[in-house]
Amino acid sequence: MNSNTHEETDTHVVQPRAKSRFTFYHLSTFLLTFISYAMLHAARKVFSNVKSTMAEEWSALPNQTLNPIKPDDIWNQHRLYDSPEDATIFLGVLDAVFMFSYSTGLFISGILGDRFDLRIVLCVGMIVTSLVNFLFGVLSEWLHIYSVAWYVSFWALNGLAQSTGWPCVVAIMGNWFGKEGRGLIFGIWSACASVGNIFGAALAATFLTYGYEYAFLVCCVLLVCCAVICFFAIVPAPEDVGLGTKETHVTVQEATATTVNNGGASGDNASEETELIARTTQSANKPITFWRAWLLPGVFMYSICYACLKLVNYSFFFWLPFYLHSKFNWQESDADLLSTLYDVGGIIGGIVGGLISDLIGFRSIVVIPTLLIAIPSLFIFSGLPNDKALNGFIMTMTGVFIGGPANMISAAITADLGRQEVLAASDQALSTVTGIVDGTGSFGAAIGQVLIPVIQKHWNDWRFVFYFFVLMTFVTCCCILPLFVRECKLAINKIKTRFASRRQQGYDTI
Repeated sequence: MNSNTHEETDTHVVQPRAKSRFTFYHLSTFLLTFISYAMLHAARKVFSNVKSTMAEEWSALPNQTLNPIKPDDIWNQHRLYDSPEDATIFLGVLDAVFMFSYSTGLFISGILGDRFDLRIVLCVGMIVTSLVNFLFGVLSEWLHIYSVAWYVSFWALNGLAQSTGWPCVVAIMGNWFGKEGRGLIFGIWSACASVGNIFGAALAATFLTYGYEYAFLVCCVLLVCCAVICFFAIVPAPEDVGLGTKETHVTVQEATATTVNNGGASGDNASEETELIARTTQSANKPITFWRAWLLPGVFMYSICYACLKLVNYSFFFWLPFYLHSKFNWQESDADLLSTLYDVGGIIGGIVGGLISDLIGFRSIVVIPTLLIAIPSLFIFSGLPNDKALNGFIMTMTGVFIGGPANMISAAITADLGRQEVLAASDQALSTVTGIVDGTGSFGAAIGQVLIPVIQKHWNDWRFVFYFFVLMTFVTCCCILPLFVRECKLAINKIKTRFASRRQQGYDTI
């Protein structure tokens, strides 16, 4: 009787494994988180792609066809700076203000995401981002509010608002998709940032002829629409709709099976089983502390590594259109569209890198060789002639080898760090870990946005900016070199074990 009871219990517990791996909720989660973060990135890209126009607007008469010595022209002009070069320095300051506030907000948003409803945190952040961008880029131009304090204040708020996005969407994706195949799935999904960049660049190029404020306006409207859809449609975790991830089922199964095997189906053992499952469920809902998250294996190394890499990656994000426009005198719309090839390369690099890392079972073994290949591509990029086809090709390759690893670290690797075995008793860690890794990376990116215009102005040569990128890429590799060495040893041992096993099978067959 007891034996039959055990068999029925085991069969009932194992049954969830036979269910289909992906459901409609997996697809909707993938698409909604993808689109929401793509729209947040599009809002950033619009600003980076209208920099030249804003610099000219802030440093010249509103209507230069008029006689500049007329009193009404002098009275009505709104100049923040005497020259576009000075305005460019301020644009770099704005980028730094955004990144510093964004990185600070990531640490806070990561903690909030593990303690409050991820859906609400994400949607509120999108609504506030839309409002702030409207005040910064639309209302200021319509009312001719040209004020340093106005721009700095609202761009700092923009960074705080946008910081809610990445920890929330990565945590939601991590809740729905387990470790199996995570490299490929997150490699595809992490293209959301690059797709947002491409869309934002296209938006800026389309509406720039009407005025840069209209690019901001359209982006704000789309952000609000996306936030409303996500609020009513997104499901933060499988448990919210009565489902459970594979890892959750396995944990409960093991707890149940251990209790049943130790004591049969008596009343005392049933109580112990219920208590054990209750303790497991309770501990799974306990969020990890911020300082403990820093001490998790790999979190500190990858955080410092990402600080250096995101400095390079975001420098391309913020300054590539401006660089193409200022160095080759291309039209701003052409420079905007051509710069999207870097994001295309990032998409390709993230997907291929994620797939390879899934196949070999290790991440850093893919990341470091890719970054080492990026170093010569940066040298080549720095000395390219005025040739759009050649620039586009090298730009794409640079995106593969810089943007690809950046996408892997920010998505798949971060999800791995937030779902380690040492966290089996705490499901509420992924948002905090994501905030730490991306927040540290954003601090590095913020420092870069201060240094880039200073380096370019001091030497008056963009090549020195690229030399700086080469240095940071090399430092990135050095930061995770211990992990790379350890994973290489594990991979070699894995190959030896597999080879010895096959050889032993051959001897057994003989």
